[in-house]
Amino acid sequence: MARNPILTTRVLLVCAAIGVATGIAGGIAGVLTPLVIAGLPIVYGLVLGVHVLPGIIAQEVLRLPLVALLAHLMAALVSSAFNPAWAGRFIGTALLFGAIQEGVAALTRYRAWGAWRFFISAVVIGAIIAVVVFFVVHLSTMEPWKQIAYLALAVLGPVAWTAVGLAIGASLRRAGVARQTVPRG
Repeated sequence: MARNPILTTRVLLVCAAIGVATGIAGGIAGVLTPLVIAGLPIVYGLVLGVHVLPGIIAQEVLRLPLVALLAHLMAALVSSAFNPAWAGRFIGTALLFGAIQEGVAALTRYRAWGAWRFFISAVVIGAIIAVVVFFVVHLSTMEPWKQIAYLALAVLGPVAWTAVGLAIGASLRRAGVARQTVPRG
């Protein structure tokens, strides 16, 4: 008895389309990052949070293993075209965020697709972003209220972008993008 592969051509093409669209958003965020850090560093966590989109959208649309990681890697390649010097950062972020999103989905054995599951990965990613923000903008030199505001926005960025990703993914699912992506049999 032959098994149908999970990563069909259709699934790969959907991941590629999501990767290209979100990679453009990630590339724009990468271009804006130095400007944000120089001009309005308090929103850096919100800008960095855009990088959760590929996995959130892919998992919401397809609800299959490995799609978050694939969409993240494709998005990282597209983002790298905006700033080739940051290719390593984009790919590293893609691997980290994709692995976290896949890990949370794997803990539920890829059976729970409620919004709560996506927001758990967003909070974990937000905590990691908060650590990055702490070092990038030298939070230890700032007043306590600024430190709290920075860290709160760093965690809220991925949470807010997750909500956006879920809305986009749900719209794509309703439009029929996911039909015939789940193997039968």
